[in-house]
Amino acid sequence: MVLGLLAMSLIAAGSRPVVYARHGMVATSQPLAVECGLEALRAGGTAVDAAIATNACLGVTEPTSCGLGGDLFAIVWEPGKKRPAGLDASGRAPLALTAEKVTPTPRGTIPTDAPASWTVPGAADGWFELHGRFGKLPMARVLAPAIRHAEEGFPVSPVIARYWARGARKNASSPGFREVFMPAPREGQIFKNPALARTLRLLAERGRDAFYKGPIAAAIVDFSRRNGGFFAAEDFARHRSDWVEPVSTSYRGHDVWELPPPGQGLSALQILNILEPHDLRSLGRASADFWHLLVEAKKLAYADRARYFAEGVVPVAALLSKEYARRRGLLIDMQRAAAVDPPGDPEQLARPETAYLAAADDRGQMVSLIQSNYTGFGSGHAVPELGFGLQSRGACFALRAGHRNRLAPGKRPFHTIIPAFLSRAGTPLMAFGVMGGDMQPQGHVQVLVNLLDLGMGLQEAGDAARFHHTGSSDPDGTAMSQGGVLHLEDAVPAGVADELLRRGHRIERTDPAAYGGYQAIWRDPETGVYRGATESRKDGFAAGY
Repeated sequence: MVLGLLAMSLIAAGSRPVVYARHGMVATSQPLAVECGLEALRAGGTAVDAAIATNACLGVTEPTSCGLGGDLFAIVWEPGKKRPAGLDASGRAPLALTAEKVTPTPRGTIPTDAPASWTVPGAADGWFELHGRFGKLPMARVLAPAIRHAEEGFPVSPVIARYWARGARKNASSPGFREVFMPAPREGQIFKNPALARTLRLLAERGRDAFYKGPIAAAIVDFSRRNGGFFAAEDFARHRSDWVEPVSTSYRGHDVWELPPPGQGLSALQILNILEPHDLRSLGRASADFWHLLVEAKKLAYADRARYFAEGVVPVAALLSKEYARRRGLLIDMQRAAAVDPPGDPEQLARPETAYLAAADDRGQMVSLIQSNYTGFGSGHAVPELGFGLQSRGACFALRAGHRNRLAPGKRPFHTIIPAFLSRAGTPLMAFGVMGGDMQPQGHVQVLVNLLDLGMGLQEAGDAARFHHTGSSDPDGTAMSQGGVLHLEDAVPAGVADELLRRGHRIERTDPAAYGGYQAIWRDPETGVYRGATESRKDGFAAGY
């Protein structure tokens, strides 16, 4: 018990200092990518220019998590505005693909390593949408650092080297993977990707149509035909990103912003609504009640996620209702972990609805952006002449007839990647995110509770030990049984874990990667000074000037 408390206090002290800067800042999971973003800022670019430059470099240096074969979501807060803008740059299923054509896994889901999991990559279109509305530098200038790293090579950082080795073992026999990503580079080894450099140069010179109506789309369609996929030229030509209205809830006098479904950001807001009536500060992190309450609130919100989240009509307003949250919260048994998670019925109230980065510039523009291939290297299939892999996001579809999230031609799947924002009285405070599959809403909530309930600092709030609950009912059609599994970091006191076990939680320890990757930039509304924090479990850092 003493050792557990000591470990928790060491983590809470913060493994890295908070970074301060006046003119601009970038925070992400890979150091070279941060430098690419700062290069754009120093050249007079906006926070959006910096975000695109950073993301492009992440696709080169961290292909284990993201790249041009994946999707993108972003929240942008322009100075002087009272609310942020949101971008959904996710792709859709091929028009030729139906649920009946999929060979499911034994669980009845779409295999993540099969061509049926491919959806049209949306990241490139997302870059150009963001740039067209908020960018300042020429796109050739924005992409130049990423092109340089792909062409000349870069030393692979430690955490990414471990993920790369794991991905190579899993995907070595997948079409194109060996040609693009093997042999897996060791920590510190130089890796070059000249094919990706050529692809990025095409985008810099010819714009988004080079991807969706030109040689990049043609290469992906040809690869698809040769490897059992369903893509056609029309799938790319008809692709578009969508500007969407972010959704929000109030928590402890602040407004928390997320993007609406088909992403899962709404779940974070629902968890916060359920937690708000409770005095979490008095409970404290040394209390089993504190952890139990967060986990059980998560189960309730994820049950609704499984039932309602999909492309199309979602009862967002009803799901965000404080009264609905109150009624859902009454279902929590503080002495026993829930074994099943039936969804609520928000319509009763409606009738009396990965790689993360944050960037900020000297005008006060702030960007919260997340981009992903979904499962590591995505589907494991890579197009050799393009230098990037294809995402497996389509595996998030359900196959069961009648399910809201059922696979259909030209439909967007449920999405896990979610950027977030925090504001107060119409003033932006923090762009933040916690990457990592279904960990993301859980991570958003834990960071905000650490900040707003427990009074932790920006870095401390991310370093503090986390839980990750898995096995909730899911939008892919699977259902929770036996309460799922509660993963706890080692720094959670042993006595807390013992009491949670007594209440019926199934507890396991797991890889540190399972607890997500936090990045945040906070802007002081009075001085304009930025504070940056970064995930101590990853390679990256926050830097400004």
